[in-house]
Amino acid sequence: MSKQHLIFEGPELAGKSWIMSQVYENLEAKYHQSDVFLDGCHWFNCDLGIYGTEQGKGVIENYIKIFEELRDKNILVEKFHLSDIVYSTIHRNQKLDYNEVEGKLLELGFKIVLVTFSENRDLIAGRLADRLRLYPHYGRISKTVDGYLEQQQKYVAEIEKTKLPHIMIKTDMLPDKKLPKQILEWIGEV
Repeated sequence: MSKQHLIFEGPELAGKSWIMSQVYENLEAKYHQSDVFLDGCHWFNCDLGIYGTEQGKGVIENYIKIFEELRDKNILVEKFHLSDIVYSTIHRNQKLDYNEVEGKLLELGFKIVLVTFSENRDLIAGRLADRLRLYPHYGRISKTVDGYLEQQQKYVAEIEKTKLPHIMIKTDMLPDKKLPKQILEWIGEV
């Protein structure tokens, strides 16, 4: 069985979850074998309010152990070490070193999909309004449009430093079936 290990990074509101759901559906259906488990692909939402805090790095190091255990399975990760770097820089003015983690991710065959959006203020404001409608609690951490643009700039700067193979995807209009297909082609799954 072919194994795919992908980390989806990018600013909030970029559309990571939707794109991941499409890639997941493809991999899960293609590699599914069990009658009782969804075993074709494993999806980890790794942020959950941890990245940018003092616990971020330790949590990431423990996820690496999980990924090593699942090395022969397809793995999709929503936010990981680049998110911790970006959030720590923005919220704590702290620079983190993830060279060792990147080495382990490289050994495991991970690739990064950086999901971005056009720098269209109306697009970002519309996505924020949708997010707040669906998840009112998000209002406690929502940002200005400039805050999301700053996040994106930091992600773009970090992706240029990574040792991991990567691709950048721009989500102007969602849903857009061409984007997941582009990722699947990039990883050799089409």
